[in-house]
Amino acid sequence: MKKNSAAAGADIVSVTDIADWLRDRIRRGRFVAGQRLIEADIVRDTGASRSRVREAIQRLEMEGLLVLEEFRGASVKGFSADELRQIYRTRMALEGMAAHDCALLGSAAHKAELARLQEELNSCEHTVDHDRFARLNDAWHQQIIQGAGNAYIQTFLERLRVPIYRLFFTTFYKADRIDAANAGHRLITAAIVKGDAGEAERLMRAHVEEGLTAVLTLEDEFRR
Repeated sequence: MKKNSAAAGADIVSVTDIADWLRDRIRRGRFVAGQRLIEADIVRDTGASRSRVREAIQRLEMEGLLVLEEFRGASVKGFSADELRQIYRTRMALEGMAAHDCALLGSAAHKAELARLQEELNSCEHTVDHDRFARLNDAWHQQIIQGAGNAYIQTFLERLRVPIYRLFFTTFYKADRIDAANAGHRLITAAIVKGDAGEAERLMRAHVEEGLTAVLTLEDEFRR
């Protein structure tokens, strides 16, 4: 994001650009729970003005991604086990609805793309290509969410997924997690392609609940 000219960069880099930059680093685990964010470092790395950096930080605080404390500044929010349960229970409801509506309302082309993604996910089984599986898993979930055609579900789920993405990603480094997760994917994909909305919703809720169980084993990763 950083520009060749600091002055030009400060004018060009918007608050939204900075917020996206910060959000992506939280999502990818570049900034971890409890880590303090230094304004001067963000200004240096993005080429943005200090006032815009502060505004972006305030925006992410409102989203629940950062915590602002007097005399300490901004740090990445961590999550207790109870908070994670609340997040995942909300995901169960919303992603369950998304799977239901994708099965009911998704176009043939959209379902064909979901089936194609499923084939790619299948090719990751019995491998150690955890990074590829995590990327495809994200694309698969997004395909279902977009296929539901509900902008509100999409917006709320994005807010829920960003802060826990690093934990979500880390679970795929467990030896048996890829195969177990993809077993659920296959069943959900089949139900959506067939148009079985009720079964798709039930299976997706179970799939997200299994994800919570996997995340809760990473106790040290989310303890505040």
